[in-house]
Amino acid sequence: MNDRTQASDRHRLPVADRRLTAARAGLAALALLASPLLASPVLAEPLPPQVSAVAIPDGQADKAVARLDGIATEIIAKSGVPGLAIAVVHDGRTVYAKGFGVRKLGEAAPVGPDTVFQLASLSKSLAASVVAHEVGAGTVTWDTPVVAHLPWFALKDPWVTQHVTIADLFSHRSGLPEHAGDNLEDLGFDRHAVLERLRLLPLDSFRDTYAYTNFGLTAAAESVAAASGKTWEDLSEQVLYAPLGMTSTSSRFSDFEKRPDRAFGHVKVGDAFEPKYQRQPDAQSPAGGVSSSVNDLARWMAMVLQNGDFGGQPIIAADALLPAIRAEMISAPSYAPDARPGFYGYGFGVGITPSGRTLITHSGAFALGAGTYYGLLPSADVGIVVLTNAWPTGTAEAIGASFMDLVQFGTVTEDWFALYSARFNAMLAPVGDLTGKEKPDHPAAPAALASYAGVYANPYFGDAAIAVTGDHLELSIGPAGKTYPLTHRDGDIFAISPSSENEPDGSLSSVTFGPGGDMKIAYLDRDGLGMFVRR
Repeated sequence: MNDRTQASDRHRLPVADRRLTAARAGLAALALLASPLLASPVLAEPLPPQVSAVAIPDGQADKAVARLDGIATEIIAKSGVPGLAIAVVHDGRTVYAKGFGVRKLGEAAPVGPDTVFQLASLSKSLAASVVAHEVGAGTVTWDTPVVAHLPWFALKDPWVTQHVTIADLFSHRSGLPEHAGDNLEDLGFDRHAVLERLRLLPLDSFRDTYAYTNFGLTAAAESVAAASGKTWEDLSEQVLYAPLGMTSTSSRFSDFEKRPDRAFGHVKVGDAFEPKYQRQPDAQSPAGGVSSSVNDLARWMAMVLQNGDFGGQPIIAADALLPAIRAEMISAPSYAPDARPGFYGYGFGVGITPSGRTLITHSGAFALGAGTYYGLLPSADVGIVVLTNAWPTGTAEAIGASFMDLVQFGTVTEDWFALYSARFNAMLAPVGDLTGKEKPDHPAAPAALASYAGVYANPYFGDAAIAVTGDHLELSIGPAGKTYPLTHRDGDIFAISPSSENEPDGSLSSVTFGPGGDMKIAYLDRDGLGMFVRR
């Protein structure tokens, strides 16, 4: 990514500041940042944190919109995604809304601006908007402890349990490990069961580290719902979707499934996309279970850009929304002295563009078939959302980044698809301790298959059953009753090829039986909890 020299915009500063010497300018900026005058309504001119050295000429945003058709067509041709939809808002209005391609390969139904997509992690920003509404209504505060309204919730450290707040979990600073609980969802555990088991996971230091968690955020959302006396799904509908007129939006999978105009998820099989899986994300609905259209999301983006108002009507109190959309946690420390860091608010990503402007953003991805993105540039009052019906390829992000380049600079500065697609290809590569490894030329023979059969217990994952089926072993695990064949590898080591949201097709992991009657399943051992003991 290009960086640009950010010359100070001195002519827009107050007269007294223009007279400062260059040597004192840095100290003056710090003094301004610390000054109560930052909040003073009597200062008409913008202060340094709101100044960009790169001006946006009148009409440049409109010219960016005019180029969207060409950008989308070009990137779709590169990625091969079956369908996508785009909407843009500017100055409180939807100025562009269009679909491209088809809802499902093999069928003719086109994607339009009202086609409903699964949003994946864009759901987090909508969830944060719901919470902000409740903060403004006085139901909770961002600093309300989660256990205040969800008393059964616990983490491994009792002190953290009592002190972890809604804000902590929405900003991913609770100490929970990255993607805590996701593998339980893969096995069919429902929301309550996953949240209860989070108490068994190891914790990093509290409020010191950022680790992205779907179910940590979901726990906080459940606490807010409990405080409101409603289910999370009903609360979201009543305080956000209905007031904004988002008639195609829901936090229930059953509603998505019933939509006649909905997009089907696609995954790559060989060199082509196929509608092979259907993601059911109700367990983590606040974090990843919303479905919506770009027309609906345009209304939500306009509300966020208007500080909680929509169509002249207040939806969310501005002072309750601001903490969610400002930097609260460093999510990506600078990897080099000249690299900009990334930040996270409460359910919203926050970054700094090369022009020095704040960009509020989030991506969403289902490995089983969704890639989504939105970006909001408050200083220009412009936002874009891109929803695709294929696993993450970088298409949504590349369209969004290209558009934001055009808004800020009048030109596209990078081959964004090349940059993003490389990152997503790496993310979707098969994983597992045996992936890419050759089977031994002369493996040791296993024991009699019947000697491995039985039920193995685990406090986090529950029971796992090993059975002899014909000439091989099979593993059954989880409430969904998932069954996987085991292939002999070497001695007491067998191989398993799980396929789920968190284990891409082609992954290969070991299942090792120990002499003491235990069994270690490697792909479930990310947090050191993959050991099962025979009953």
